[in-house]
Amino acid sequence: MPDPATDSDAHAWYKALLERCKALAPVVTAVAHPCDATAIGAAVEAADLGLIEPILVGPEAKVRQAASDAKVDIARFQLIDVPHSHAAAAEAVKLVYCGKAQLLMKGSLHTDELMHEVVATGTGLKTERRISHVYLMDVPGRATPLLVTDAAVNIAPDLLDKRDIVQNAIDLAHVMGFPLPKVAILSAVETVNPQLQSTIDAAALCKMADRRQIVGGILDGPLAFDNAIDEGAAKEKGIVSPVAGHADILVVPDLVSGNILAKQMIFMGHADAAGVVLGARVPIILTSRADAQRTRIASCAVAVLMSGQTVLAVKSPLA
Repeated sequence: MPDPATDSDAHAWYKALLERCKALAPVVTAVAHPCDATAIGAAVEAADLGLIEPILVGPEAKVRQAASDAKVDIARFQLIDVPHSHAAAAEAVKLVYCGKAQLLMKGSLHTDELMHEVVATGTGLKTERRISHVYLMDVPGRATPLLVTDAAVNIAPDLLDKRDIVQNAIDLAHVMGFPLPKVAILSAVETVNPQLQSTIDAAALCKMADRRQIVGGILDGPLAFDNAIDEGAAKEKGIVSPVAGHADILVVPDLVSGNILAKQMIFMGHADAAGVVLGARVPIILTSRADAQRTRIASCAVAVLMSGQTVLAVKSPLA
């Protein structure tokens, strides 16, 4: 595996991602409660890179103090003053609902606060599709990005939830340039076990794909993580599958396992990451307070590409 500190190709996919966005006009983005230096800094940097045109929504004094702490100039941006984070979430969602913004970006408020307004009946951004989160991971030593879902929104999804989670990820993969993504439905084992619900769900999802209840990808599961991404491990287990060893999308059983997997890739595998929420009327840029600035910018770039339906090349510059 390349050393992220010395490898000359480190962050190459991230750089290519930004390069692809240069042909697109900035997308008007409602930024909910950017009230710390990290959140406001990411919004301003994304604007400076030509990705977004932010509308800052939050308590004016706190937003301006955050900008001062981050040493960034926000004079050129629209700032909507609201009393607190709950109101910021509601107003940011309203801007999108009314067509005044085309993207939604989480600032320094809790995810639950923002998502509560996103899914609100009558005023939110729900569609018929279940809302879910996808991480795109550029892992050193891997030729193409890896999509991981759902690690941030759905705590314990049932079978129908997982159907939408899979379809959301496939749709994103298409936008990112995977014409027929290989989808691994993960569990702890590769065989169906009635005592392990994730294996039953995996088998059912594969049959749903056969019946075109899920379209646009090749599904297989249950698969364990090793034989989903490593061809040698798959061969050792005697698994014959177009997906095993070649997965583009990893669908985890629940939020806990997905969150752990994603953070291991970032903090121990030195992956560059981007995260976006799908299934709503517009892409939602939903990052963690612990995320690096690069992750926040990459997430903006992915959302912008989705908004413009611009297709990235499948092959990563890391190859």
